[in-house]
Amino acid sequence: MTVDEVDLTDLDVFERNAAWPRFDILRREAPVNWNPEPAPNSGFWSVTRHEDIVAVDRDSDTFTSTRFTNLEEIDDDLIEKRRSILESDGLRHRAIRKLLQRDFGAQTLKKYEEVLRGLTHATVDAALRKREFDFVQEISADFPIQVLAKLLDVPEEDTGQLITWSNQLIANTDPDYATVLLDAKESEKYKHLPFRSPAALEVFEYGRELVRQRCGGGGDDLVSKLINRVPMDGESLTATEFDNTFLLLIVAGNETTRHTISHSMLALLENPDQLALLQSSPELIPTAVEEMLRWACPVYHFRRTATRDVELRGRHIRQGDKVVMWFASGNRDEDVFVNPYDFDVTRHPNDHVTFGKGGPHFCLGNSLARMEVRLMFETLLPRLKKIELAGEVTRVRSNFVNGIKRFPVRVSAG
Repeated sequence: MTVDEVDLTDLDVFERNAAWPRFDILRREAPVNWNPEPAPNSGFWSVTRHEDIVAVDRDSDTFTSTRFTNLEEIDDDLIEKRRSILESDGLRHRAIRKLLQRDFGAQTLKKYEEVLRGLTHATVDAALRKREFDFVQEISADFPIQVLAKLLDVPEEDTGQLITWSNQLIANTDPDYATVLLDAKESEKYKHLPFRSPAALEVFEYGRELVRQRCGGGGDDLVSKLINRVPMDGESLTATEFDNTFLLLIVAGNETTRHTISHSMLALLENPDQLALLQSSPELIPTAVEEMLRWACPVYHFRRTATRDVELRGRHIRQGDKVVMWFASGNRDEDVFVNPYDFDVTRHPNDHVTFGKGGPHFCLGNSLARMEVRLMFETLLPRLKKIELAGEVTRVRSNFVNGIKRFPVRVSAG
């Protein structure tokens, strides 16, 4: 394959898990590469080397998030309707982020560890009562959504609906999940909504009902804090800002950890020496978590937009061009990771870019994700006597979310 044949808009490639050789070609031959797109989109620059991804991510003055962070190009008159903290920069971004930052900090989360460990045990116990089950459905999806329900203080019986909404939103290019596909003509009716998905309307109404119940109260849940705290810039969240922030919490608090757990378990199954090592030396699990995050890279990319003409590795990027950081490629960069296609639970140091790298949009939930993944494998691995595939593993049809849809397993547990 040549550079000119690499097309990172081809969803078949990602569904087949065949993007990795394409990333390798780009890193080696064209680390900043123009990728055309079908109309109405205008094409984008792919940035695939670790060093360049970090540079773009940290320079929000030159590469802004305010023109949105996935490949879809939003009409100017709809930008404010669809803007969340992800699509903000500067003071307002920092103000809204700070509202939640303390609640997602490592020190605060330590208070929740035993509660979350209990949720982990409940998920694992329920799954292992069955000899055969779908790992995604019974473990990977169940645990993060239970944690999110606890943080939002919503009923456990609502978690299934939260998962469905999240799938419909973030996997809007997968016909197994989306009720309206992103590239369908029908999606024009929903272009004012996040992900062009009608599911957003249901998420908004669910969140608004929580607001009606909790506005002016003294609750300690994330919804209460969003609506009853005033950001540091002195401006309370507008109704639209709340809608979009609440929707982001539903998606980000569920999808990324779910897919990290799924990819990590599959990697352990395919590398039985690494599974045996973690079972015999569980003290390695915190180090292994970083390798799991590198390996899984549950979000393939985030996009920025150039605010001015700029040169990057000799390529002239024009003001207004889309610039896409392929985190998945950065996590396989041979200049940073020795044998990057080896899953090595002892890998250290591990300078992955799964959460971004030092920029203003560094993932707010990184400490929570690390804790969830660690707790899951600390709980699950000692219980597994044997695990094997019981059918085909299928992946989400998306070049945005690197997800596993189905992962049938057969287990023997202690």
